[in-house]
Amino acid sequence: EVIRLGLCDYREDWNERHGEESSYMFRIDKNYVVDATRHGNYARFMNHSCGPNCTAKVIDELGQSKIVIYTKRDIKAFEEITYDYKFPLEENKIPCWCGAVNCRKYLN
Repeated sequence: EVIRLGLCDYREDWNERHGEESSYMFRIDKNYVVDATRHGNYARFMNHSCGPNCTAKVIDELGQSKIVIYTKRDIKAFEEITYDYKFPLEENKIPCWCGAVNCRKYLN
């Protein structure tokens, strides 16, 4: 579901108050976000890694923004598929436990 950026904080607060522990949002540009918390495919469950095997890009297809996942290298069978969430820097730090050799220790 594509929503305006300003609606994200409201939805995250609402989700927390109603027992939702996770939000699955992906920023498309400075104005819009895809909220896959209740809709979407299995890609919404991809985890973060500071040393990911994939990268996410937003492309334009016939006037619509699409999120596309590209591999950065060959992925072995049963290996977790990950990408770098690239959260903006904030004062309240979210710990990272990805286990990558180059782990930044925080998601933001």
